[in-house]
Amino acid sequence: MIEDIQAAIPLGFFLSFMIGPVFFVLLETSVIKGFRAAIAFDLGVIIADILFIALAYFSSFQLLENLSNQPGLYVFGGTILAVYGLIIFFKKAKNTTESKQEIVIKRTNYYKLFLKGFFLNFINIGVLVFWLGVIIVVSPNLDNDVNRFLTFFGTMVGAYFVTDIFKILLAKQLKSKLTPEIIVKIKKLLGLILVVCGIILITKGFLPKDQFDPKDIIQGIEHRR
Repeated sequence: MIEDIQAAIPLGFFLSFMIGPVFFVLLETSVIKGFRAAIAFDLGVIIADILFIALAYFSSFQLLENLSNQPGLYVFGGTILAVYGLIIFFKKAKNTTESKQEIVIKRTNYYKLFLKGFFLNFINIGVLVFWLGVIIVVSPNLDNDVNRFLTFFGTMVGAYFVTDIFKILLAKQLKSKLTPEIIVKIKKLLGLILVVCGIILITKGFLPKDQFDPKDIIQGIEHRR
């Protein structure tokens, strides 16, 4: 059990630094809206991850086959990400007073931020593929024991969350140096990042199955062990 915990902690740490749309939105939320807002967003992300882990655990190989046969899921998720990014990029900035008031109001809407984190993570089908790969590789080493599985992934997600807290605190230090102009630039950069991530997902959906098969991802993970 101790060995499972020791193995899970570094994985959770590195997972927190995986570059993707959630990574940048979390930092943006912390910088612009504050610590509690970022925590609410991050909890939504983590709940989506837990749901993915549960789905992958109970139907890993069947789900893997379904994903490889339904590339439209990548197109759908990528389109949503890209559209959301375009909305952020082209959204007109309000005047300074209105922007500050808007930020204060949104900081109290933790439920909305929670849902934002959940759905932003949930629509990224690549996250599900990632968890499928981790479970298929790790489960045999855990002897397919439910208690060991819960300990390993519970520790992994916990380490991920703790690392995110430190990221949020570090990003929050930049808040005092922000001007309305910098905030607008940050939002536009975030919009571009989301568009790029969306295009990547859409491209994966149009690739031939033999060029982008989730099974190949799993085999690649196994070969690196």
